[in-house]
Amino acid sequence: MYIAMNRFKIVPGKEEDFEEVWATRDTHLDQVPGYVEFRLLRGPEHEDHTLYASHTIWESEAAFRDWTRSEAFKAAHRNAGDNRGLYLGHPQFEGFQVTLGSD
Repeated sequence: MYIAMNRFKIVPGKEEDFEEVWATRDTHLDQVPGYVEFRLLRGPEHEDHTLYASHTIWESEAAFRDWTRSEAFKAAHRNAGDNRGLYLGHPQFEGFQVTLGSD
């Protein structure tokens, strides 16, 4: 398994707007081979931002990489630039191979 995460620093007071963007977007993930699960995580609040992470689980890193080159990926990210006022900087990507776990 492979876990793909993006960390977002959200402007204070914009948390509900950010969560609404994620709640209403059409991710197209349910149509993607190798996709397993998605979660949006809200982390600690700091003076200048609230930390969030998007967390997707994939059957393999190859399945994730295939998705990033797909039409479904382009469609899911088509309007990402419309929400620039919510973010401090760009998302930080982190990818992980699962080495241990339980089902």
